[in-house]
Amino acid sequence: MKAVHFGAGNIGRGFVGLLLHEAGYEVVFADVADALISQLAGADSYEVHEVGEHAAVKTVDGFRALNSATEEAAVVEEISTADVVTTAVGPHILKFVAPVIARGLAARPAGLPPLQVMACENAINATDILQQEVRSAWDESAGSLDAVAVFANTAVDRIVPNQAPGQGLDVTVETFYEWVIDRTPFGGNAPVIPGATFVDELGPYIERKLFTVNTGHASAAYFGYQAGLETISDAMADPSVAAKVRAVLEETKELLVAKHGFAEAEQEAYVQKILSRFTNPHLPDTVVRVGRAPLRKLGRHERFVGPAAELAERGVTPVALLEAMSAALRFDEHSDDEAVELAELLSELDAAAVVERVTELSPSHPLFPAVQKLVEDRQAG
Repeated sequence: MKAVHFGAGNIGRGFVGLLLHEAGYEVVFADVADALISQLAGADSYEVHEVGEHAAVKTVDGFRALNSATEEAAVVEEISTADVVTTAVGPHILKFVAPVIARGLAARPAGLPPLQVMACENAINATDILQQEVRSAWDESAGSLDAVAVFANTAVDRIVPNQAPGQGLDVTVETFYEWVIDRTPFGGNAPVIPGATFVDELGPYIERKLFTVNTGHASAAYFGYQAGLETISDAMADPSVAAKVRAVLEETKELLVAKHGFAEAEQEAYVQKILSRFTNPHLPDTVVRVGRAPLRKLGRHERFVGPAAELAERGVTPVALLEAMSAALRFDEHSDDEAVELAELLSELDAAAVVERVTELSPSHPLFPAVQKLVEDRQAG
């Protein structure tokens, strides 16, 4: 079995690539980072260091690596005979890998089973985005895209912090991970990946992860940044910050239980697990790294505005989520491009225009006035 994986970074090597390797796939990494690909191509193996409870070191070997920019034809050839294609490149990069995937699909020999394509990105229904981009690049003269590919959405979760200098290809990750895959597109022929969980309805799991892990992680980052703390574990060791994060997850728990029917005890156990992950001192993740890209994180269907808007629509005032959004508006980290852009918007536009531009909330939405007040307070200093 062979898997072509786009994205040879820390997530690619330390999470998706590792699980595919453990499932028995020969993994072909594809990336445009020439130095990284050259290093991988010249290596026999690398190690994944899982830190925390039940720590372990796992070895990944038997892989190959190709530069998808300078060796595109070779990547196309690998895709043409692959069983699985996965990505961990970032949602905004999917449009760049899609044409290569389309060419590989068009080159598949007759008789091969459909290629199983899964985007393992930190975004809701990222595989749908990838499928749309592949379809846009598809040459209809090659036949039906649906006959040669199956696209399945996934939800992925594993904290991979900044890596120590000089670590090379080895990756440090937390012991916890979750790779949930929608089994329904496969029609009974789902790939065998022992580390993954296959479900019939993915939506609730995607939102549970986004509105618990991502919302909580970013909340810890922004509250920690405001408190002058350096790492996420430092932030969670601060009683005030920890209480604020807990309050945020109380609100998202309320939404998830009401919307998706999760048992309250089940969701509470999930929240407790997530909070314990954030306190892991073996993961020296900084509040600056986790807090980067505040414009994206304040998007309409993202980790703050998404659940806050739904709560407001249900007649609930999301007090803690609004406080987290206020902290995000004060993330003035000069090393982060989006933080700089946010500061510029705050200085150039009036509050209502900022809310519409950043959150895409309409002025008629019940959450709009509260967010506008946050922006007005931020602009006032």
